[in-house]
Amino acid sequence: MIAYLTATTLDGYLADPHGSLDWLFAVDGGDEALAEVAEFMEGVGAIVQGSSTYEWVVEHEDLIAHPGKWQQFYADRRTFVFTSRAEIVQVPGADIRFVGGPVAGHLDEIREAAGDKDVWVMGGGDLAAQFAAAAALDEIRVSIAPVLLGAGAPLFSGQWLSDRLRLVDVHQTGQFVQLRYLVG
Repeated sequence: MIAYLTATTLDGYLADPHGSLDWLFAVDGGDEALAEVAEFMEGVGAIVQGSSTYEWVVEHEDLIAHPGKWQQFYADRRTFVFTSRAEIVQVPGADIRFVGGPVAGHLDEIREAAGDKDVWVMGGGDLAAQFAAAAALDEIRVSIAPVLLGAGAPLFSGQWLSDRLRLVDVHQTGQFVQLRYLVG
């Protein structure tokens, strides 16, 4: 299964206009939500990120100076970073593949890396939409925070009507509402 799991503001933004996720870490109940992400990670064999998400993680966690933090979170999971940039920094010792072009051209390699586990499309919204366009997105799990940014990086690009999504789970974690949709 390929799942897009992310957190968003009530008005549908992943990050503020400057690419910051500071809003996310200020919400009560974040530790409980992170515990749910850790539980989800147990079933994940490969991770996919866009270059903006990857660079934010590298900078936010200071991974070039402290590459061991990568291992603490990602363990031995291969991470695919979709990028069109000529130069992008590599976290020392991390199992990262920088790839470009259409998602469809990399699906076999991504699924093979995941083995019998799931693939986590970590972000961003444009990359998740590319997986959906390639008919390769099975599930969307979104945590909605009581924050309104008014602008920023959107949860998802493109238009979908309700016939594409089936709600299968709803629950509250702290101040977050967790929604799980199957993509059809």
